[in-house]
Amino acid sequence: MNLNRPTRRFIGALVAAGALVALAACSSTPSGAPEPGGDGELTTLKVATIGLTSDGALITGIEQGFFEEEGLEIETSIVANPPAGLAAAQSGQVDIAYSPSIPLLNALASGVALKVVGAADGYIDGAAESDDPDALDDTGLYASAASGISSVADLEGATIAVPARKAQLEVVIAEALEKEGIDAGAVEWVVLDFTSAVAALESGTVDAAGLVNPFTAEADAIGAVRLSSPSVRFFEEGATGLWTAGAATLQGKADVIAAFQRAIAKTNAYANEHPEEAIQAGLDYTGSKLTLDQVKVPFWPLEVKPEELERVDEKLVALGFLPAPVDLEGVIVAAE
Repeated sequence: MNLNRPTRRFIGALVAAGALVALAACSSTPSGAPEPGGDGELTTLKVATIGLTSDGALITGIEQGFFEEEGLEIETSIVANPPAGLAAAQSGQVDIAYSPSIPLLNALASGVALKVVGAADGYIDGAAESDDPDALDDTGLYASAASGISSVADLEGATIAVPARKAQLEVVIAEALEKEGIDAGAVEWVVLDFTSAVAALESGTVDAAGLVNPFTAEADAIGAVRLSSPSVRFFEEGATGLWTAGAATLQGKADVIAAFQRAIAKTNAYANEHPEEAIQAGLDYTGSKLTLDQVKVPFWPLEVKPEELERVDEKLVALGFLPAPVDLEGVIVAAE
């Protein structure tokens, strides 16, 4: 089952998505610290996020002055989805963009010149083997109470809602199915936004749906059956959300990107030590109505290890989402 799109179509989709990027500043560091070049001025770095609670680490790092200490003023914007952010990074509309590893690998497979410059979010070491991996996963595969489905093994022939085809939730659910001996082609995939997916679970018009927090909480509230926490089992541990930059940006702003890398490492360490502060910053940043106790505590890795990308790369090939492994040589830019 080869689900990879032709190169020209993928790049075209990225360019089209990039046209939707809104670059209005959402937050920035205060003035007053020297830039990396040392001339007394801050260097503005445009960073695109996709509006996740885990973005709170970045916002907290800005508020704590970690970026200002490195001579940076961070200007954030929220884009519609990871392909839009990657398009903006590749074209230079933004300097750095958030992306989960799966859309990044799809872009790299299509020849888009991108680099990984830092870890955004992920799972603690050994997460998939922990006593309660469900407690660490903010995604969930849910069955409609009306379907009578009580396990992943019951999903053959089922209708499963995902927010986009061949994207992250479909991939992680496909692996969960494969582990139960079910081919992903043996289910009917339908595309629904999360709000519509919850409504479809409640009405029974779909058998199951892949959801993320806060929609997982809504599914719990309507009595939907949680079948699996597929993301933590797919990624296992380490960085899953990444800070990326276009190769041209990295070449032209190497010192500035290095300063970002130092600041984001401090930021993530601080967020892990003060998770409630970081989560609240994320809730405020995204305009979420969730309360602290409704959010599963994110983990913010301090680095991206090569094996974390390699593991996902291998799984995408094994599941048929990529025809061959992506060459990852030089993709991860080591921090200075």
